[in-house]
Amino acid sequence: MVVNYSKWDALELSDDSDIEVHPNVDKRSFIRAKQNQIHHERDKRRHEIKTLKYERTINDGLLGRIDALLAAFREHAAQAVGVDSDEFIMNAMVDTALLPDEDKPPEPPEGVHYKEKQPKYSEMIAGLVDQVKKDIGDQPENWYAKYKAGIEQHKAKVQNLQRDLLSRLAELEKEESRKITSDSIHTGFNQSSVTKEKEKPKTTPKTKGKVETVEVLNPGAANKDQLEHLAGSGQTLGSQVDEPTDKAIGDDDEFEPTELGKSFAKIELGKYHECLRFISENPEILAEKETDGLLMEAFDAQLAGKATYAKQCVHQGLLIQYCRSLGKDGVGLFFKRITTPGHNAQKIFLDDVNSTYARIRFRTAELAKERAANPKGANDQGGVEQIQLHAVEPGTEIQINIPKANSTEDVEQQARVIFERFPPALQSAMESGSLDKINDVIGKMNVSEAEEIVNQMGESGMLSMEQGVIDSTTEEGQRQLERLEKEAKQGNRPDMSDGPGSNVPLDALET
Repeated sequence: MVVNYSKWDALELSDDSDIEVHPNVDKRSFIRAKQNQIHHERDKRRHEIKTLKYERTINDGLLGRIDALLAAFREHAAQAVGVDSDEFIMNAMVDTALLPDEDKPPEPPEGVHYKEKQPKYSEMIAGLVDQVKKDIGDQPENWYAKYKAGIEQHKAKVQNLQRDLLSRLAELEKEESRKITSDSIHTGFNQSSVTKEKEKPKTTPKTKGKVETVEVLNPGAANKDQLEHLAGSGQTLGSQVDEPTDKAIGDDDEFEPTELGKSFAKIELGKYHECLRFISENPEILAEKETDGLLMEAFDAQLAGKATYAKQCVHQGLLIQYCRSLGKDGVGLFFKRITTPGHNAQKIFLDDVNSTYARIRFRTAELAKERAANPKGANDQGGVEQIQLHAVEPGTEIQINIPKANSTEDVEQQARVIFERFPPALQSAMESGSLDKINDVIGKMNVSEAEEIVNQMGESGMLSMEQGVIDSTTEEGQRQLERLEKEAKQGNRPDMSDGPGSNVPLDALET
């Protein structure tokens, strides 16, 4: 019987007992050196295989972007006549713009290109276009054909590089599979199956009870009123101003502009190519806090007299908000529409910017007048009058009563309707039960608006107290306050309450 030993040719041994070495060389040292050499060559070969595979992945992504750029060139070929080459190329690059997540190449494997920062695909395309522009010069004759030919030449170079990488990769993989190593050993045909009993669905016991529901003729009337209010107000994205929540009261750091947002706001109006490049390099600028920070920066800049910078902040803040609100491909969609001549998106966006900036300019002008009229109080409360709720005597406590949403009483239902008309910040402050938080919210309102809200709170029974309070902002209230203080000193102050929890007038102290 003939035994075939060829199957053992793929074994690579470093400690063969039959090996013969020079008498002056230690056999163990020789075997150890050979073993280290085999392991070193193997690691080097595997590292090169991982590197070549990663480079091929990057080149495949780059070829896809180059094909998209050439397709945009062919699509807009009719517009190349009589148009500046830089503007034409910018529009073509905008059409091929990707989302920030898709623009970033995949992370390299461990140990591959770990010392190099991999550029984004948009940066690669921009570098390719700059190289073509450098080769053909500025505004040459028949620039469209030369640009297209230059891009196709770069595409051919990348394709040739891909073929060379594939050939080298096949060679290395063949050498890697030529020898059997411990990594080649794997478990095959090992399967286990365990049959588990299906869990029976848990049944929740049904509770018998009476559920009261109020049937109305038009269930969508409440929502319809809110929709009609929003539709009739003509609000756009720039006019959707969020009310400060209970968490945000006294915490202005949440709306502070970041250094990245300030850098973005320094881009001049109309330079959308620079804006697109900035967003591609810094996709984190699309966060919602950046819009809030830029609008706050615009308000402060307008107060400081920097009107141009303030409008730039408004423009960039709304630009971020539009890109975020347009969906998954919002960045590319926005810049494609805003850079298309005569597109209706330009008018909508710029009208929104102008209206938002006009509101900021009007509000800052009013604030400047109020500070100029009351310079003494400018350092204390910003020169703005405020309405605050305070009790007359120590020991008295203002009770905050929130109407129940599902109450069946007509009076409480009417009070609930009034409560839901309040700003969300005031609702949160009232639900917290803290008078200080309520004062913080109404202190930021206009005097007339705050007085109206305080009157509604008192008339609907949302505020009540054991002792009376007096409106000291009026002459009559001041006379009553002086009379009560005088009577309190004499020890014969009259009782103004009908009992604990009775509704009495409220005191709105103006500071």
